[in-house]
Amino acid sequence: MNVLQTADYIVFFIYFIIVTAYGMYIYRSKKTAATSSKEYFLAEGSLTWWAIGASLIASNISAEHFIGMSGSGFAIGLAIASYEWMSAATLIIVAMFILPVYLKNKIFTMPQFLAKRYSGTVSTIMAIIWLLIYVFVNLTSIIYLGALAISSIAPISFQFCVIGLSLFAVIVTLGGMKVIGYTDMFQVIVLILGGLVTTYLALTLLSDQFGFGKDILKGLSVIADQAPGHLHMILDKSNPHYNELPGMSVLVGGMLINNLAYWGCNQYIVQRALGANLKTARKGILFAAFLKLLVPIIAVLPGIAMFVMHENGTFQQERFSRKWLTWLEF
Repeated sequence: MNVLQTADYIVFFIYFIIVTAYGMYIYRSKKTAATSSKEYFLAEGSLTWWAIGASLIASNISAEHFIGMSGSGFAIGLAIASYEWMSAATLIIVAMFILPVYLKNKIFTMPQFLAKRYSGTVSTIMAIIWLLIYVFVNLTSIIYLGALAISSIAPISFQFCVIGLSLFAVIVTLGGMKVIGYTDMFQVIVLILGGLVTTYLALTLLSDQFGFGKDILKGLSVIADQAPGHLHMILDKSNPHYNELPGMSVLVGGMLINNLAYWGCNQYIVQRALGANLKTARKGILFAAFLKLLVPIIAVLPGIAMFVMHENGTFQQERFSRKWLTWLEF
């Protein structure tokens, strides 16, 4: 059974203390001043381009990537990365064409945009629908999965984890987008560095299992030799996963429309860029697009490496140490 070690608890506590202390500091420094909803949502225009870009990615990356996308990399291959690389292309479109419309009209919520573009009725309906989705789908699933993950590796009850995560979320958001934007920097650093370490471990393990020592470049060459079919970005009709990723049609059709809706019209996402001037906001979105290019490296490649080792029978060999098996299970 996987359990947290002392060093793990230290890292967790340091992270929570830093983020909570910063959130409380911002909240206390602002509570005596009159703070409008615009200031709360837009961080008073104080977010830098790198904070905007990091916040966009931190709001997007989740267990869906490190667990779900790695699993898809194992089953399908690099083609699943089209979701991420198409997102990067979509972010460029948002930065060039959609964002200027919002900033020109001084929009800081999507319901406000609908009220200006259509009517108050449309705006209210949209606000109610998204409120219900966030409360009963997004928030509940995030808190549930987070509590489940913590309680499964630490001697803490599931109920206590739910309460603790909920309180932590309240404290962080008390200061508004300014707190969220800068605390997201911690999360992005942890996610990116942790993902790169995972990829390094997977590729060096693969290289070592094939007798090349712990060489990351050799690990990549092993994937190219042993699983060339997993490196195709566009699937043809003969591929068993074609129905899941139907070639070019999914890239220039449904996926592009879905990405435009997510990155350009989702309040939870686009709000990060609405408090800055156009130049700063565009830099932030382009920085997010760059970080998006890294996601397949940290989420898909480990899954492909595990596929190669699985096909080679590595998991059944006695020489496959318990140390690596524990890492894979985690």
